[in-house]
Amino acid sequence: MIIGVPKEIKKEEYRVAITPFGIEELKKDGHTILVETSAGEGSGFPDEEYLGADADIVDRATVFNKADLIVKVKEPLPAEYNLIRERQAIFTYLHLAPNRELTELLLKKKITGLAYETLQKDGALPLLAPMSEIAGRMAPLMGAYFLQKIHNGAGVLVTGTVGVKPAKAIILGAGVVGTNAAHVCIGLGMDTVVINKGVEKLQKVDEMFMGRVKTLPLTSHNVAEEIKDADILVGAILVPGGKTPVLITRDMLKTMKKGAVIIDVSVDQGGCIETSRPTTHDNPIYEVEGIIHYCVANMPGAYPRTSTLSLTNATLPYIKLLANKGIENTLRDDAVIKTALNTYKGKITNKALAETMGIT
Repeated sequence: MIIGVPKEIKKEEYRVAITPFGIEELKKDGHTILVETSAGEGSGFPDEEYLGADADIVDRATVFNKADLIVKVKEPLPAEYNLIRERQAIFTYLHLAPNRELTELLLKKKITGLAYETLQKDGALPLLAPMSEIAGRMAPLMGAYFLQKIHNGAGVLVTGTVGVKPAKAIILGAGVVGTNAAHVCIGLGMDTVVINKGVEKLQKVDEMFMGRVKTLPLTSHNVAEEIKDADILVGAILVPGGKTPVLITRDMLKTMKKGAVIIDVSVDQGGCIETSRPTTHDNPIYEVEGIIHYCVANMPGAYPRTSTLSLTNATLPYIKLLANKGIENTLRDDAVIKTALNTYKGKITNKALAETMGIT
């Protein structure tokens, strides 16, 4: 199979879909890998390392023109739409729920759209988990940074100090993002509350942190009450393939402390805060009702070396499966890969996405 690895063009996105080590593994199975010039430089993998792994370094047009399977990190952007070939296969973080334009393009071109974020195995999301772990660990750090008065934050040192209480962190969601955010919050000494819909996950959080994290069921009342004295709020809600429900309205922001910081990690899927909109690493925050919003849509891209290595570790077995067995055969025979399928032969194949798009 011919596999294409284009350079990511999303603003401040330095990750690459496959490392040179991953190329070596694919070459052992006899595949051709086309890597766009300088695709890995942002992650510390120069073209020379890809050439050493026997990849073909080519221009952007060649990657898209010749590859049977395009492997990316982020969703295709409008500048790439014309490059995508009819009936091509794409394996990446698609995040289609808030992106009708891209969804319609994939349907029109009959693209086999495979999304890392919807692939499920044994009830888990193994391709989303590595980046969720990084984003979760980043979230409290970003919150702590933007609490500085110079950023119009509340001027609260999250660790507290002798005789002064630490900051309070509210985490909406107890999945991979939420638990990793809680891990860092506890490490910084913050007063930490995790709010989640399912009681089972709350029990796991309680056991994991041995009671050091307060847990509450996800109700409108609990959210409304807890955010009033929050210094940092982390949005970590996920509906695989679907749009994230809004849990905090603009009116609710008015009840929060001025200068508090929201980090909406859910923004890739629409966000769980009504006032959330995607931002970039070079302009990561904005203010609504006196509340700082950090809504960078590709948070792990800030640490591309770590993120790329972690991502390839997770995705490579599935890329090898698709390449070795063939896309059609894999989709027919492998139940796990089928869960990654979002679009196929002009139809939406993911139930949550179909409901979001109003197609049932």
